[in-house]
Amino acid sequence: MLIVGGGLIGCCTAWHLARGGASVLLLEAGQLNAGASGQNAGSLHFQIERRFLEQGEAKAAEAARVVGLNRLAIDDWRGLEGELGVDVHVHMNGGLMVAETAAEAAMLEAKVRQEAEHGLATQILDAAGVQRIAPYLSDRVCAAAFSPDEGHADPRSLTPAFAAAARAAGAQILTDAPVLALQKRPSGGFSASFGGANGQRHGEIVADRVLVAAGVWTAHIAALANLHMPLYPVALLMNVNERAAPFMPHLVQHVGQRLSMKQADAGNVLIGGGWPSVLRRQGGAFDLGARPDMKMTSLTANLDIACRIVPRAADLNLIRSWTGKTAVSADQLPIAGQVPRMPGFFVAAGGSAFTLGPTLARLVAGEMLSDQPDPRLDVVSPARFEHLNSFMG
Repeated sequence: MLIVGGGLIGCCTAWHLARGGASVLLLEAGQLNAGASGQNAGSLHFQIERRFLEQGEAKAAEAARVVGLNRLAIDDWRGLEGELGVDVHVHMNGGLMVAETAAEAAMLEAKVRQEAEHGLATQILDAAGVQRIAPYLSDRVCAAAFSPDEGHADPRSLTPAFAAAARAAGAQILTDAPVLALQKRPSGGFSASFGGANGQRHGEIVADRVLVAAGVWTAHIAALANLHMPLYPVALLMNVNERAAPFMPHLVQHVGQRLSMKQADAGNVLIGGGWPSVLRRQGGAFDLGARPDMKMTSLTANLDIACRIVPRAADLNLIRSWTGKTAVSADQLPIAGQVPRMPGFFVAAGGSAFTLGPTLARLVAGEMLSDQPDPRLDVVSPARFEHLNSFMG
């Protein structure tokens, strides 16, 4: 089996496939964990995210269908370190999505009702309840939705741990090996050629099944196989403050603003929440190989909201800000599973790929090994975009 992409999902899937007895080759165009899997802030957010809530009730209801996967992910994350035998700094001490106004509090209440319908345990706290469990939050916070399972993990450690486990189980992993061609064979299966250092042709492989989990490059790789995949690059900003003694045990998000905050294992406070940076262009297209440029208005706005909600953050020096790229789908939900028009061709990318990554990898690997669809992936299946490929040969 062939996997294209050496991020979290690719390496985790390789691990599941190899220990399931499959012969696995993973090809990574650059270095492992160099894309969104290693550049994100490591949040484990199981509540319905603000980006869906701000688009109205219909979009929030659509996003709520993924809550079933979130529930699976909670169990996967809680057992992950024990299964890997490696400390990847998983902390699941709970998460708070905060509100500052009555209108925002009403959004929280509607969100919690939807989550409850899908079996996710969240609860509404009033201002006094918030201060009891999170006294570090500003008294501007009038309400919060509390999820006892949310938290964070270390994105710099997780993918290497999956890669090491995959290799130990027998998977072969090649870096600096970009896929140059990928096509379905008339006799069945797929053939791929891949490059080596300095763009030199390195080798060819025939595989009965292929998984493309290449982040922002996923749509490009799918196009090599003559498939449309509605995934689009998005450039984001993250920030980190200096180390401090532990004071913020929770993941903190905002229901009405772009904000996510958590205190990492080393004591640094990570600040993000989906503020944009600027994708560079090459000719008339986005340059997916270039690091996005910083957008200063995003930086100042992100830090302003962070200090407003967690006043302690204003006393900490900002030591680094960085940009990164991720891929989002046309409906902002993940795409994971087999492409119906091309049996044996699987995709896993787009949206919540850190939080849901281990779960999507496990379920997709199960489909690849069994050749049977997993109904738990129906909500994120590529089948919902099958109309885009109705004219493809």
